[in-house]
Amino acid sequence: MPQEMGTFRVDVQIENPAHPGEKRTLNAVLVDTGAELSWVPAAVLESLGVARNNKWLFRQADGSILERWTGSVVIGVGGRRAGDEVVFGQPGDLVLLGAHTLEGLNFRVEPVTKQLVDAGPAPAAAAA
Repeated sequence: MPQEMGTFRVDVQIENPAHPGEKRTLNAVLVDTGAELSWVPAAVLESLGVARNNKWLFRQADGSILERWTGSVVIGVGGRRAGDEVVFGQPGDLVLLGAHTLEGLNFRVEPVTKQLVDAGPAPAAAAA
């Protein structure tokens, strides 16, 4: 698939928090800030023993609804790691790094250079 304007890809590591140490690397994952969750092939998640937690409904651009399972993983990108809920992608689904994961890793998208960069200090809930 040719590189489209405004899009870019990154390498992602997936780990099952219930079985730390065993990881899978997904190469050239599409960064999609319009996707709420990250989408990972079900076969990858199953190979790590990731449990299905919840069923979510997703609306596609044409208005149709998809139902997919989600599961909890540790996801690593650019030397950072965070726990997150990801979608068990089915054949034909895109492999995506979504907005929830980007926030959890404290990354923002730099559109000019097409890179993930530090999002800076997060808002604090500490007492004054």
